Order: sequence, then structure tokens, then C-alpha cells
Amino acid sequence: MTTTENALATAIIQLRAAGCVFAEEEAAVLREAAPDDAGLHALVDRRATGEPLEQVVGHADFAGLRVRLRPGVFVPRVRSHLLVELAVTHHPEVVLDLCCGSGALGLAVLRRHPAVELHAADLDPTATACARDNGVPHVHQGDLFAPLPRDLEQRIDVLLANVPYVATAHIPFLPPEARDHEPRMALDGGPDGLDIFRRVAGSAPRWLSDTGILLSEITEAQESPALEALHDSGLDGEVIWDEDLDARVIRARKV
Repeated sequence: MTTTENALATAIIQLRAAGCVFAEEEAAVLREAAPDDAGLHALVDRRATGEPLEQVVGHADFAGLRVRLRPGVFVPRVRSHLLVELAVTHHPEVVLDLCCGSGALGLAVLRRHPAVELHAADLDPTATACARDNGVPHVHQGDLFAPLPRDLEQRIDVLLANVPYVATAHIPFLPPEARDHEPRMALDGGPDGLDIFRRVAGSAPRWLSDTGILLSEITEAQESPALEALHDSGLDGEVIWDEDLDARVIRARKV
């Protein structure tokens, strides 16, 4: 069965009423994922309540990949393309996608460098299951570096650490798609948003290769304290800003 034009028109009206700015485009995506009119209606109902479009249809398009998503797993953002671009230009042999969510970042690097030894880790078992769904070769479930095999020490060329970096007080002001439908542990970075980043920076020298780099997203307000955290951990850092992506990444190396 297929969806009808009447059902599509109704979907657009419902999405507009729910405040979806790109109602026509979203309705087309939902229609593609729906087996029939009833299925489209059910998907539209979920989207109208604020559930992220990517979780409703079960996938996200990111950096040339279609990444499978499970309900409640962090949706990869377009701005994170900067992390991928900086990673691939380093020509890594071993990559760790830390706080990996769906595994999208590491997989995007692997797509460009198929010989990469890719590892991914996350505290959330739903996220690690999703990363396995997407074919990440080595997935580890646990708190940051704790579940990693010891033979990775001093071998990681690129440490992708897209850690939670929203300040706790800012969580209520996030869009409902994130605030209500993504796990808080994937968003909340503590009072200034850098609690997890500091932990990663503190342990990174043990895991990075001699020429390895740490890459992590931050906000403009976090630049100075993030650079200070790197310095305290024996790392040298710089901030890279991409205006088109509205993305800010901190890149660090061993001193």
C-alpha cells in the first residue's frame, strides 16, 4: 500500500499546526517512511508531540551516511561535520568515538578512511546498541575510558569526544526535541557545561598516540575554561570556528 495525496495534505496541516517550520519537507520524509495512510498518521502524531523527526523515521542523514537511530538516542547535528572534517585531515589509523551515541561521527571518518581501526564507547546501553546496529566494529559500554581495552593506550590518533556540553541551567531552554526526547546524560555538562570535558582532558594523555589529537565541540563562552583544562592536563589546545556550520571545535595535542 502507499499513502494518498489527501493523507499527505492532512499531514502538512497537522505539522504546521504543531509549529514545524518545514512542514512540507518533514511530511515528505514521513510519507517515505510510512507504509500507508494510517502509518503516516501515526508518524505525524509522534512528530507533532515534539519527537525528533530522525527518531520518528528511525534514521538520520549525516556526512553522507544514513545512520540508524533508536528512540532516545542523541541525534547527530549538522554542526558536527566540523569534527569529522578535522578528524579525516589528520589521516588517523586508530579512532575512538567517545560518548558515541549512534556512532555517526566515527562511521563518517571510517567512510573516508576505510582502513581505520574504529572504536566507540558510551555510558548509555541504548546508544551502544544503536552503534552496533550501524556497524561500528568495536563498541564498548561504560563510563568514558573505563570499558576500553588497555592495548588502546598510547595508540589513539583521533579522539572524537562529542561530550555533553550544555550547562545545566540552560537545559530548560533547549528545543523540546532535545529537552524532552534525548537522554539528559547526552546533554548535561554540569554547571558550566565542561564537567565531562575536563574528565576527558584529564585522561586523554594516557590514550593519545604521540601525534594524536583530541577533538571536542564547545561554545564560545567555554573557550577560556576549556583551554585552561587542557593546559592543566598537559595538552596544548586551539579553537577552530566554522561560520557556515556555526560550529566551534577545540583541538588538543600532547605538549
